[in-house]
Amino acid sequence: MPPAIPPAERLLNLVIALVNTPGRMTKEQVRTSVAGYRDARSDEAFERMFERDKDTLRELGIPVLTVTHAGHGDDIGYRIDTASWSLPPIELTAAELGVLALAAQVWQDQSLRADSTRALTKLRAVGEAPQAHDLVAGLAPRVRAGGDAFAPLVDAVQNRQAVRFTYHAATTGEVRERRVEPWKLLARRGGWVLLARDRDRDASRSFRLSRIRGAVRPLGGPGGFDAPTAQELADASHAWMGDGPERTALLAVTPHRAEALRARATPAPADRPLPPGADHVLDGRELVAVPYRLDWELAEEVVAYGDAVVVLDPPQVRDAVVGMLRVAATLDALRPPGTDAAGPTGRRDPHVEEARGA
Repeated sequence: MPPAIPPAERLLNLVIALVNTPGRMTKEQVRTSVAGYRDARSDEAFERMFERDKDTLRELGIPVLTVTHAGHGDDIGYRIDTASWSLPPIELTAAELGVLALAAQVWQDQSLRADSTRALTKLRAVGEAPQAHDLVAGLAPRVRAGGDAFAPLVDAVQNRQAVRFTYHAATTGEVRERRVEPWKLLARRGGWVLLARDRDRDASRSFRLSRIRGAVRPLGGPGGFDAPTAQELADASHAWMGDGPERTALLAVTPHRAEALRARATPAPADRPLPPGADHVLDGRELVAVPYRLDWELAEEVVAYGDAVVVLDPPQVRDAVVGMLRVAATLDALRPPGTDAAGPTGRRDPHVEEARGA
């Protein structure tokens, strides 16, 4: 005997049948033509199955109507009222659909990506401008998943619950436990950042979720600290973003690489001298001027491109890049003998790969 059809699949089959019937479907037609109901062992079993499925659909908000034959009051059928169930017509301008397309591209988490892609496909089918996503061609923001730290930090922010975690500092390479009161999660430069009050330092700090090692563990129960004031959040954001004037870095970039940097590029000042040896570095590379505010943030981005990007100026950004690369180089010395970046199991260590800028 073929395997029985699961209840969820049987419900879906019933919805499809009742939506597409030209008038109504009687119980006998449902039993003989809708997959899943032929499995009923008896008339009584079919009645119980069908009545239970109708109630389930109605609980889900699907209007299953009972339709009586005009000439025979005992001839009863069923259909779904698509007029009351369907959404009203959706009218999206080209710009609105383009923005939705751009937002859907942000999420790289597979489950969210699948849902957003299906939703966008349906909206394009009914919108006024099916090609509206072309308006934002070339703009492709990305927010990487926050890893295992994201979900517990979202809960901690909402519940005002202090947490502790091990953090790998970008500038010093220091790895130590942090005890913080999480205030807010922000997306920045393709990743997630936590604004929080560091209890050990008694000051606000920012933490990149990609640099949190291991699990995020609670400290005490919910409501363990007062919510930050608007001024405290503003000060923490300004300290993280940088309040200084916008500056420009001169980079030597390999052709057709580091497109995100190129997208933000501005014309290099004609009167700005290049450092000694720049001509040699630019051999085979292109000069790109990129505005920035925080030295370490630009350095982190540059390191991720490996040898495709070389910092020519300013020196402090170049020094920050060199410092991060030196920290990454020490990871080989810290690993047990006989292992490599793939580890003893043969799987790549994402922390090693991130530090190397892979």
